[in-house]
Amino acid sequence: MNQPEMHLEVLRFSSEKDSTNGLLFDITNGNRKFLCYTLEDEHRETKKQEETRVPPGTYRLSLRTEGGFHQRYTQKYKELGDWHKGMLWVRNVPNFEYILIHTGNTDEHTAGCLLVGNSQNNNKVWKNGFVGNSVNAYSTIYPYIANPLAEGKTASITYTDFDTV
Repeated sequence: MNQPEMHLEVLRFSSEKDSTNGLLFDITNGNRKFLCYTLEDEHRETKKQEETRVPPGTYRLSLRTEGGFHQRYTQKYKELGDWHKGMLWVRNVPNFEYILIHTGNTDEHTAGCLLVGNSQNNNKVWKNGFVGNSVNAYSTIYPYIANPLAEGKTASITYTDFDTV
């Protein structure tokens, strides 16, 4: 992969039975800029459909302009005009398809995807994990990531594990 024009990183810091807490940063050009909190499914050695987080590694990002999420988000944000350009899609994850970055609050909303929020609860206490104010977090990070992708620029995301598994 050539050096992307934008590089994001998910730092996972707490993994429990049903969920993983993390932080999303923009680390383009070596600078670290906090974007939001994240929530994913739990770590598993063997993937279980819709119950396993993405393996650590670096993946390409693109916009997915088909499928149910795209249709729902296009409708949800239609009052903003052409704001929604496609779902933020984490590509080429081994044994995974259609990993998206989207809104939601608990691991029940992830199906392996990355949820974003402006607040987060300790997943050692909250069995399913929890990110709050998800729509506002998404509304903040979405144009920041999607607009460059829509202009043909490249982006990647690295998942880094600092949690104990």
